[in-house]
Amino acid sequence: MTKKLLVVVTIVLAFTIAAMAADVTGKWTYEQPGRGGGPGRPVTITLKQDGSKLTGTIPGFARGGGEAPAMEVMDGKVDGNMISFTTKMEMGGQTRVTKYDGTIEGDTIKFKITREGQNGPMTTEVTAKKATT
Repeated sequence: MTKKLLVVVTIVLAFTIAAMAADVTGKWTYEQPGRGGGPGRPVTITLKQDGSKLTGTIPGFARGGGEAPAMEVMDGKVDGNMISFTTKMEMGGQTRVTKYDGTIEGDTIKFKITREGQNGPMTTEVTAKKATT
């Protein structure tokens, strides 16, 4: 009897945890810090989750604050409350790769963003909030 109860409880917990997994589909906004302590700018990420697979777009960044083509979310994954993806941007004949690793906490995602650069990787931490509209 005890073994059967343990099996049932384990199965129920497994389904409950799976059902509680966050769906990150939608728009998420955060403030991109400015260079050298300068003014930041708002960034809106658009994400679409299909099971554990994640796709979407992020606005491109141009020098001087101009617009650039959107970057596609690549290698996107959601695993429980963890999220990860990369973007690639062509700039000056070089490909710049940016890695996003985040922790989902309700209507926020705490991201660690790592950009590859000429002087090695640069890491920024931001908190994205789910847009309500």
